[in-house]
Amino acid sequence: MTSRLTREGPRKQGSAAVHARPLVPGVTTIMHRRILLKTAALAAPSLLLSREAAAQSWPERPVTMIVPFAAGGSADIVGRAVAQRMSAELPRPVVVENRAGAAGEIGARVLARALPDGHTLMTAPISTFAINKALRPKLGYDPEADFTNLTLAVTSPNVLVVHPGQVSANTLDEFVAWMKRSGARDAYSTSGVGASDHLTMELLKQRTGSTIAHIPYGGGAPATTDLIAGNVQASFQNLGFITPFIREKQVKPILVTSEQRHPLLPDVPTAAEAGLNDFVVYSWQAIAAPPKMDPALLSTVHASITKALRHPETIKQMEMIGFTVVANSPEEFQAFQKAEIARWSQVVRAGNIQAD
Repeated sequence: MTSRLTREGPRKQGSAAVHARPLVPGVTTIMHRRILLKTAALAAPSLLLSREAAAQSWPERPVTMIVPFAAGGSADIVGRAVAQRMSAELPRPVVVENRAGAAGEIGARVLARALPDGHTLMTAPISTFAINKALRPKLGYDPEADFTNLTLAVTSPNVLVVHPGQVSANTLDEFVAWMKRSGARDAYSTSGVGASDHLTMELLKQRTGSTIAHIPYGGGAPATTDLIAGNVQASFQNLGFITPFIREKQVKPILVTSEQRHPLLPDVPTAAEAGLNDFVVYSWQAIAAPPKMDPALLSTVHASITKALRHPETIKQMEMIGFTVVANSPEEFQAFQKAEIARWSQVVRAGNIQAD
């Protein structure tokens, strides 16, 4: 008679030990899986608690706010204002670090490779978050995939201004007629290829079938200096920057690209009022973190940033330089960014615009 298999252990067969097989095939595997599942179930609450603890203890050391442009520009002003207000509320300081170069790409790549622990953030403009993707096919980061979007911080419209002695136009229709008469003999200045002021003028040219030569500069200041000197005839410039020159009558405004007239320039019509519908354009600054930030930590960091932006002193400071505080949700910013990338990608393709 064949002996039955038992669970008592090995039995002797000659000089070799023979181990009994399980009564039911796969029992060992099933039991092993059950143990793993039970262990994972026990570990899940601990992992959740550790993530929540990390969010509650943030920041554990100084926070770095990267600005991927030189000090003194719009991104730097916004980044420092937010950092100062956050530092006043948090147990650790928020320190601005300017990582300029390659149209914002250097600083953006630093953020994309940082740990998503809330101790590295970035304040950057429309070019870093949207236009670079439309303009630079070999960009070293993906602004949609390589960041954790936190908030659209501030927005500011652009203003179309002309040299008062060389351009007689006072309205959009008159300016378009002037461009069509002069063709490419006259020029407009911008703060650089792919900047908001550049693509805004390109969009206007495409919408009106006009032509005017482009002369890029190394920033809004030299672009405006040459406009005042009469070396170029027109420009789209950020409202906060150009307003003092308008008040001094060194340049003449034609329209503002906001949805409504701006309090700083109440007499300047919007593009819609001037006869050009669907021409709302904003220069903007936003704040992001490294990719794959934990949701609990994301919520904590977002709350700190938006609280800093919505502080009355921050709002007052931003309004003085032509910015409107937005401070929206990560989801709202992500949707806005996606629309901006699509919009400017179309303008770049239509204008066959290439980066330097």
